[in-house]
Amino acid sequence: MTPDASVTFVGNATTLLRLGAFTVLTDPAFSPAGSRTYLGYGAWTRRLRDPAIPYPELPAPDLVLLSHLHGDHFDRTARRQIPRDLPIVTTVQAQRRLRRKHFEAASGLPTWEAREWRRDGELLRITALPGRHGPGFVDRLLPDVMGSLVEWEVAGERRLRLYVTGDTLYRPYLSEIRERCGDIDAMLIHLGGTRLLGLLLTMDGRQGADLTGLIRPALTLPIHYDDYRVMKSPLSDFLAECRTRALTGVQPIGRGETVGLLPSAAGRGGAENA
Repeated sequence: MTPDASVTFVGNATTLLRLGAFTVLTDPAFSPAGSRTYLGYGAWTRRLRDPAIPYPELPAPDLVLLSHLHGDHFDRTARRQIPRDLPIVTTVQAQRRLRRKHFEAASGLPTWEAREWRRDGELLRITALPGRHGPGFVDRLLPDVMGSLVEWEVAGERRLRLYVTGDTLYRPYLSEIRERCGDIDAMLIHLGGTRLLGLLLTMDGRQGADLTGLIRPALTLPIHYDDYRVMKSPLSDFLAECRTRALTGVQPIGRGETVGLLPSAAGRGGAENA
């Protein structure tokens, strides 16, 4: 039986990646709708949507991929439920903070550095990619954020190259990702147009379309766009921008839905193209 690759969308930036022998949980946030989430510097937001699947009902992950340590990406419910010895791949800054909270298996990756895991003839590689959470000097006040390149190989053959953007803003220098990493099979893009004090802190529809056109993945799956009150740019903004620019391979994914990630499997799961 040929190994397969898929993603299940749980909510916000939380997804479950099944890559053959490996299971990866991204940005775990499992608090219910109505709960308050602390964003730092006295700022709070409220969750509007329930996660589609609670953590105890998910398959046990081999590791957590955490783009940054913010309350809507690693919340109080996740901190209580995720085992303290589960490997967490994240930024160097988040590693230090997580280990102080006794998540001893947290591992920080500087930009462009990678970690690998091998099992049953398969290889999983995660490479930290550049990202900026805020404009100008504001970025220094926010948690460090990373994008991630998730590569999966079977018997020495690359099967999937997935880009998880993290909460980065669009910047032209992100073209280095494609230059250094090659063609991208699929992209999980964090959107939402998050605003605090009028400042844009995550990509809105226009910036999301800018990045999609820059990276040109075969499949683009938008996530992180309507779970919290601070998100001001709905999914429809991004889809409209992509239609205007004739960007292909853009596919909404519903909460609780599973979509195939292999190029030959794009479109499975019932979601419609933009």
